[in-house]
Amino acid sequence: MRLSDDQLMDISARFRREMEKGLSNESNATAAVKMLPTHVYSTPDGSERGKYLALDLGGTNFRVLVVKIRTGMRNSVRMYNKIYAIPLEIMQGTGEELFDHIVQCISDFLDYMGMKNTRLPLGFTFSFPCSQTGIDKGDLVCWTKGFKATECEGYDVVDMLREAIKRRNEFDLDIVAIVNDTVGTMMTCAYEDPKCQIGLIAGTGSNVCYMEEMKNIEFVEGDEGQMCVNTEWGGFGENDNIEDIRTRYDREVDGGSLNPGKQRFEKMTSGMYLGEIVRQILIDLTKHGLLFRGRITERLKTKGIFETKFLSQIESDRLALLQVRSILQSLGLDSTCDDSIIVKEVCGAVSHRAAQICGAGMAAVVDKIRENRGLDNLEITVGVDGTLYKLHPHFSTILKDTVRELAPNCKVDFILSEDGSGKGAALITAVIDKYLYAMRFSDETLRDIMARFRREMENGLGRDTNPTATVKMLPTFVRSIPDGSEKGDFIALDLGGSNFRILRVKVSHEKKQTVQMESQIYETPEDIIHGSGSRLFDHVAECLGDFMEKQKIKDKKLSMGFTFSFPCAHTKLDEAVLLTWTKRFKASGVEGMDVVKLLNKAIKKRGDYDADIMAVVNDTVGTMMTCGFDDQRCEVGIIIGTGTNACYMEELRHLDLVEGDEGRMCINTEWGAFGDDGTLEDIRTEFDREIDRGSLNPGKQLFEKMVSGMYMGELVRLILVKMAKEGLLFEGRITPELLTKGKIETKHVSAIEKSKEGLTKAKEILTRLGVEPSEDDCIAVQHVCAIVSFRSANLIAATLGAILTRLKDNKNTPRLRTTVGIDGSLYKMHPQYARRLHKTVRRLVPESDVRFLLSESGSGKGAAMVTAWASRLADQTRQIAETLAEFRLTKEQLLEVKKRMRTEIQNGLSKNTQSTATVRMLPTYVRSTPDGTGERSTVILCIFLKIGRQTTRMICSDPPDIICHSFTAKKSINK
Repeated sequence: MRLSDDQLMDISARFRREMEKGLSNESNATAAVKMLPTHVYSTPDGSERGKYLALDLGGTNFRVLVVKIRTGMRNSVRMYNKIYAIPLEIMQGTGEELFDHIVQCISDFLDYMGMKNTRLPLGFTFSFPCSQTGIDKGDLVCWTKGFKATECEGYDVVDMLREAIKRRNEFDLDIVAIVNDTVGTMMTCAYEDPKCQIGLIAGTGSNVCYMEEMKNIEFVEGDEGQMCVNTEWGGFGENDNIEDIRTRYDREVDGGSLNPGKQRFEKMTSGMYLGEIVRQILIDLTKHGLLFRGRITERLKTKGIFETKFLSQIESDRLALLQVRSILQSLGLDSTCDDSIIVKEVCGAVSHRAAQICGAGMAAVVDKIRENRGLDNLEITVGVDGTLYKLHPHFSTILKDTVRELAPNCKVDFILSEDGSGKGAALITAVIDKYLYAMRFSDETLRDIMARFRREMENGLGRDTNPTATVKMLPTFVRSIPDGSEKGDFIALDLGGSNFRILRVKVSHEKKQTVQMESQIYETPEDIIHGSGSRLFDHVAECLGDFMEKQKIKDKKLSMGFTFSFPCAHTKLDEAVLLTWTKRFKASGVEGMDVVKLLNKAIKKRGDYDADIMAVVNDTVGTMMTCGFDDQRCEVGIIIGTGTNACYMEELRHLDLVEGDEGRMCINTEWGAFGDDGTLEDIRTEFDREIDRGSLNPGKQLFEKMVSGMYMGELVRLILVKMAKEGLLFEGRITPELLTKGKIETKHVSAIEKSKEGLTKAKEILTRLGVEPSEDDCIAVQHVCAIVSFRSANLIAATLGAILTRLKDNKNTPRLRTTVGIDGSLYKMHPQYARRLHKTVRRLVPESDVRFLLSESGSGKGAAMVTAWASRLADQTRQIAETLAEFRLTKEQLLEVKKRMRTEIQNGLSKNTQSTATVRMLPTYVRSTPDGTGERSTVILCIFLKIGRQTTRMICSDPPDIICHSFTAKKSINK
């Protein structure tokens, strides 16, 4: 299999002749290298702009992308994509089944992106030989790469796609172009490098395209300009002109393929076949007793068992023979160290030949371009894509060396295709998405999660269902947000993690309301977090004493707010019973106790200062109150950091657990426990379950473990470990550091996902874990991080969407306008998180205008705001009480009033004092009350009418049918 320079030169010359035959009108029909026109007349010039949908079909996976190009700016392409598997039965079924499957995938992606009602221009990357008569017309010449779908060859695949879209009848697309993967690679790289005029695929398949002069393409009209030609060089050799370099192993592989006699060059060079060539050689060597003690196992007899990825792993310079042996043993091959050496040599020979003959073909292409242009020397760039080129440790180097040797007058640069985004190559392969597909949610799935959370909210609010509800919907007794009139000097405590913060907050009114804050952070040691409750609150009281000493306010009794970021049941604003610890806290003797009483007890035990704890809130309420101080429309608070939670203002009439129907109250949802009853089992992954099993509270806070910063880095680590074990990352190497829990933190995920330096950061972080990552490893890890963090943002958007729709329904308004206050390190520090969250919320709750307001001062300031609000209410209550104090009479005063009234009544009844009495006691001449006998009696009515200053007396005797008259007196009255 080792080819000499002369042989390679001869192969290059033969390929050049086949290119010329393919370009000729007379010989094209019989040419093995078809040189198909693509009707792509130029590479990008940087002026392209707009939003496009792209489809990419070329192997066992199908990819759908949305590409956004900003006006006239290079490196300004954004891409969002999703990968779908194509089952073998679809690949080898009917054409209608294949294209219906493709359209189903497109439908799922458009749902995922919320774009089903948008008619976008679509480009179709179809990586199989096609005869094109226009840029949007392509008749399939023949299937390759294991595809055998019937009733496709000879048909226009664009028409087949359009017909499948019509059959589904869910959306419409404007299919404007069909290209193969080599053309797509060239166009992508040309956007980055204008000198790129060649595209190379060296992966599952193998192919090349390049910009040819129109005058040389005889079967296309026109002589001016250029057109990209798809060589379809995989067919090189079908006319037997490379039989002298084919081996019996190549013929064995060809004979066992789906298309014997076809794509012979591809079967010698592409990733789909190299592993199978190695397997055939190993069988032959074993038969001759040179390997595996002469024993041919059933596994070794199995076609396809030796995948090309094993070549890349075995040939790595960093892989010791012991690890090569481990790979062989995983394939059921009982090997010795000598066997490992031989296998490594076999792999090297097969891949070396593949790279060399690819280089020979490429040399023919660049020399032709140089001659077309009449140049002595050519500088040109080749855009490359494909896992063989990217993942194999030596393939790219051998290829480049061969081109340099065979085309000495051409300076050829090779650049990797990065999908036009500059953020990572197309190493978003099937294996990654196979593991992580369950983490990608369509909008339909997210709306279903919204509905589930809405039902859990209802359960938490109901008196009968609350005891069994996972989302506890705890009343906080905070009844409004700040109104801007608050003022005073307050202390705020903030306990919710390994650090404990104390603040002094001064709210003043001069020209406008201002807030001044001074704070200090105190560490909460691990032994206190996991110790006794008394030690924990003694520590808090000690820190508070130290802070007050430094502030010189130990002699003052300031109002205090306590941010206690754990699930609590409130009976009033300054009473909070801890339901359960979260966030690694496990202090004993606290659950079921009032934390305010525990803190007061610790403060009293010290005896060197006093405090008036007016309010205890959790961090979400603190965040809402902090943001409500700046924006009075704020009625939702969210924490997305180490932990996660949300609160919002609910109508009192919906709170069965609190008396009263008027007004509103802030509800602490404690949404971290969403799913503890199994509600989310269908979307939890094996990695989520492993995280839960290893946590301090298995089976609890399941939603929080899927989305919060405390667990995100660990989720990524578990995924990387599994991928490495499968040989998909780090050449299968797993270091002790990678196996250590907590070694990948959420801050590392944020760093890896940064747009510019993300891959550099990935390399630094992975190197510290001892894995020595390749560029492709870094790209794959970045993709894993993106999927994990995107899932978190989507799930938070779904639960927030449920709260927003409830607010909208409560207000009975067609469009909700509100503000959401947010705090938390994940939301603040992750480069993509906020944008993803906002965008998904807008899609899920389109009838809303939501402002997301970042809490700049944290939940501690919020505790002070709650205290200020409580103080304001207390002041108002005191002022009202002072105003109404004169109306409040004591028992002694009431007895005195009784005595005086008795005296006046006597005066009014006495003839001597009646004229001066204030209580006149006037007679009415009604001598009895009705006795109920119903007997008729004579009634004399004496009616006094006072009109002006005159009084007229009228006497009516025994009126026939009138018991009582009611008169309205006027200035004159008629008798």
